[in-house]
Amino acid sequence: MIARTFPANGVLDLSGEPATEPITVLLALNLGLVRGAFVDMLSRHGDIEIVAALECGDQVVPLALRERPDVVVIEIDTPSSIGLTTVGNLREQLPACQIVALAAARPASVARSLLAADVLGAIDKDAPAHRLLEAIRGAAKGQAVVDASLAVAALMAESNPLTPREVDVLRMAADGAPGPEIAKRLFLSPGTVRNYLSNVTSKTRARSKSDAVRIARESGWV
Repeated sequence: MIARTFPANGVLDLSGEPATEPITVLLALNLGLVRGAFVDMLSRHGDIEIVAALECGDQVVPLALRERPDVVVIEIDTPSSIGLTTVGNLREQLPACQIVALAAARPASVARSLLAADVLGAIDKDAPAHRLLEAIRGAAKGQAVVDASLAVAALMAESNPLTPREVDVLRMAADGAPGPEIAKRLFLSPGTVRNYLSNVTSKTRARSKSDAVRIARESGWV
């Protein structure tokens, strides 16, 4: 369910000049209680406007394309989280939008994937709430805010030979999605999907697609 808040805009400060435009934020968090708490916390700050809040899923990218937020805050649960796929789609389809990810330091492959995906903010889920606010404000200015715990985890993780898009394709294939469905969901051609799967099989030195899935899962890459 999408929740919205509409703070008053155009309020004049003491100098009589229009107030600075707020940072528009879309929240994509999985737990409703957590999502509601963040909406309440962030909405108390006059420089933040929550344009939408929803569960992380297929609706995030279309909604972001419609609302054009300055920053998307997205939760990354696991190496196979749909959040990583969503990050890749947002980077491709809405490059002006900055991304702040909430993730745990374990497994370390998540942190490595996040930093490889070129997110400006990477905040540990165990960090205090003010860190998220700092990351949003920093991302809106084009400044990177990465928690040390995630940076260390990314450095310690085994290197993933797959590109973010190859991970997206393999993750969907691992879930049983056929090539045409993968192509449709990722806005790719069927031939491009086949090429990605061939590259994955070669890079993982797998005997087949299913073997590539096994190797990638055991390595924490998907």
